[in-house]
Amino acid sequence: MSLNVAIADSLASRVRLGVMVLAGVAVRPSDPDLDDEVDRACADLRKRHGGGRSAEVPGVAAARSLYKAVGLDPTKTRPSNEALLRRALKGETLYRISTLVDALNLSSLREQLPFGLYDLDRVTPPIELRRGEAGEGYVGIRKGPVNVAGRPVLVDARGPFGNPTSDSARTMIRLETRIALVTCYAPATCPPDRMSGVLDRTRDTLVRFCGGNETHRQIL
Repeated sequence: MSLNVAIADSLASRVRLGVMVLAGVAVRPSDPDLDDEVDRACADLRKRHGGGRSAEVPGVAAARSLYKAVGLDPTKTRPSNEALLRRALKGETLYRISTLVDALNLSSLREQLPFGLYDLDRVTPPIELRRGEAGEGYVGIRKGPVNVAGRPVLVDARGPFGNPTSDSARTMIRLETRIALVTCYAPATCPPDRMSGVLDRTRDTLVRFCGGNETHRQIL
């Protein structure tokens, strides 16, 4: 599949978007070694920041500044990375979904940036990150309708399918997924080389638990 993700002019000066495709992945229901690694990461966060507020954890400010830059209040609509962090600091177990989703959640927890993860076979290019229009939305994963009007949203030829807070059921990862689209959101002030490092580390984590290889990358 030929892929070229675009970002609308209205967001280009506000958002740094990292895009990566992993082909040949093998998604399993779970992996004990991955579960242990997630639990250790959560325990380490509690050891270093237990009792503190999520906003005080290094790195959280970047995602919050991204939300503010696009007109969202990050204390009311939380970036997905901070939602994971809050669970970890409270001692709550992170949701276990599948090896690919769990490994990406681990990366988001470590990088403190929001990610998106999609079955690329269920996406119909072209793909663009833009602001949602009035009335736009989609059915979320394990939730009802997600309204994306006025918010940054990934859109393909069939309509909206993901944003930095929650993704759509239409393009969600399944056990039969073989090619995955990964997106990472940061404020436009994030240097491209930092985003490149984030994608490198994320790729290494996903491949370690799910196999596959990187076939496409963009940093916008």
